[in-house]
Amino acid sequence: MKVGLVIGDYAWQGGPARIADTLVEIGQSADDAGFSLIGAGDHLWQGPHAGGPESPFLECFTALSVLAAHTRRVRLAPVVAGVHFRQPGLLAKTVTSLDVLSKGRAMLGLGVGWYEDEAVGMGIGYPSLAARFEMLEETVQICHRLWDGEQGDQRPFEGAHYQLQRPLNNPQNITRPHPPIMIGGGGEKKTLRLVAKYADACNLYPGPDLPAKLDVLRAHCVDEGRDYDAIEKTVIFPFDVGPDGAGAADLVTHLRSLAEAGVQTALGIVSGPDPVRQVELIGKKVVPAVADA
Repeated sequence: MKVGLVIGDYAWQGGPARIADTLVEIGQSADDAGFSLIGAGDHLWQGPHAGGPESPFLECFTALSVLAAHTRRVRLAPVVAGVHFRQPGLLAKTVTSLDVLSKGRAMLGLGVGWYEDEAVGMGIGYPSLAARFEMLEETVQICHRLWDGEQGDQRPFEGAHYQLQRPLNNPQNITRPHPPIMIGGGGEKKTLRLVAKYADACNLYPGPDLPAKLDVLRAHCVDEGRDYDAIEKTVIFPFDVGPDGAGAADLVTHLRSLAEAGVQTALGIVSGPDPVRQVELIGKKVVPAVADA
């Protein structure tokens, strides 16, 4: 099993003056320890479950660019980008830029978003859920169009929500045929169907319904003519091994059970005032212990 991490907050020791240094330390520690991915949440405000909008939060692609400059191996991804935040052409260009600057380590995590107060508060449109699902599908279609060939498939794109007269992408991604696309969420009728139709990875919660979700995904793959085994199965949940790593054994046991259920990559949300210490402990006690799972 592969292990990645997702940065859950930026309320770190030292405050804003130390954020850049801490971010670099997280990235270098994760890179050295063999983590497979570093993800950054795509928000402008911190969520109400983790301190609310008064807590600090960085724009994700800016943070990922800093991580790209200070790491060598680890994949980099928004986990996951809200489809309502950016026009698809801008999103595809941003991911391409991250891929080029990281020398082929970008991944696009994408979802329909959920934080209405954030969008309204910051003056960003927040269409209905049904409309955001339509936008999600068109966004993935546009990304595939822009990432096709040497400079993109430049035929006009005419969708219900987006129209591109010339989908041109130059420079093109280093990752070919394109950066992997991960669609987040476990909705059985829409989300997992979109995973089967378009995506390279799913991202689920490791609850008791996980096996059933994977069965639904397998059925959608049959309907769409996709190879179920070609889709990376990922889960996301908070990792906390304690200040001395005492919780590492329990986490290893849990991860091994997820691997037996078919999960290939576990993304751990790392929070708290000293995330570097958590990354170091997880890297030492957990990552190598599940590498063969």
